Amino acid sequence: MKINLKEMCKLPARLGSGHRMCSGCGAPIVAKMIMMGTDKPLVVTNATGCLEVATTIYPYTAWNIPWIHNAFENSAATASGVETAYRALKKKGKIKKEIKFLAFGGDGGTHDIGIQSLSGALERGHNFVYVCYNNEAYMNTGIQRSGATTRGAATTTSPAGEVMQGKTVFAKDLTYICAAHNVPYVAQGSISNWKDLIEKSNKAFEKEGPAFIHVLSPCPPGWKYPPEKSVELAKVAVECKIWPLYEVEDGQWRITYTPKKPVPVDEWLKMQGRFRHLYKEENKHIIDEIQEWTDNNWKRLENFQAATQKNTKENA
Repeated sequence: MKINLKEMCKLPARLGSGHRMCSGCGAPIVAKMIMMGTDKPLVVTNATGCLEVATTIYPYTAWNIPWIHNAFENSAATASGVETAYRALKKKGKIKKEIKFLAFGGDGGTHDIGIQSLSGALERGHNFVYVCYNNEAYMNTGIQRSGATTRGAATTTSPAGEVMQGKTVFAKDLTYICAAHNVPYVAQGSISNWKDLIEKSNKAFEKEGPAFIHVLSPCPPGWKYPPEKSVELAKVAVECKIWPLYEVEDGQWRITYTPKKPVPVDEWLKMQGRFRHLYKEENKHIIDEIQEWTDNNWKRLENFQAATQKNTKENA
């Protein structure tokens, strides 16, 4: 489905200026791009985290639409309840207009603490969009590692030192987990590819049933880089294939962007202070492991895409 991006850009700001997110934070960019995916009225639920805390410091709010603060673990459950109430009121004729429902959660509140709430909402088939803005750690509470943290990254709970050299395991692949729920739409996006992300958001809102969008959200204090480099960092993540852009629409896997000249994962890692220790001679093997993991993940994506294309042709 094609949308008029020029017209979507003219929509009133649903997240206004004056919030207190860190300079260069990817989360408000994610939120604004996602909400440009529909011109319908929106109700937002927001798990505790950076986006929630910094946009609603009492008695102020940066939100210009109905917005609900949730605990760390239940943004999807709250969205489920509100969406169910809406359907009941619409059935009784008490609400006439079409309203869309959107849940936001960070990686901590989605990959880890909130995964049961998200899984349940997807399985029940609620008509809402869930967006995980992934900054790869619990940034709001002190930069502790999460299930989304990249292998080798130094955090306050996976420090680089004599005992360990950053996080010892690879990130949980939440996009694959959500795709396994067989929901109408699942996608992975980046703030560096804004057209791709807004179009994916539009598809998600237009689907009947649950949709999940996973967006990389660079974090200057947690990743340790200059704030003005956020979009560039997101772009390099896509170009080195550690953050592939793809969608799973009605069971069909499709890579939506293939780098013409892929760069090594090293190009992304060296931009961030959290990986500085990997460049010591005794730790360089970890860079090789991350490159191998990235290459294997891309091949798996290509295989999924090829398999679904083959099935489509055979069933045509």
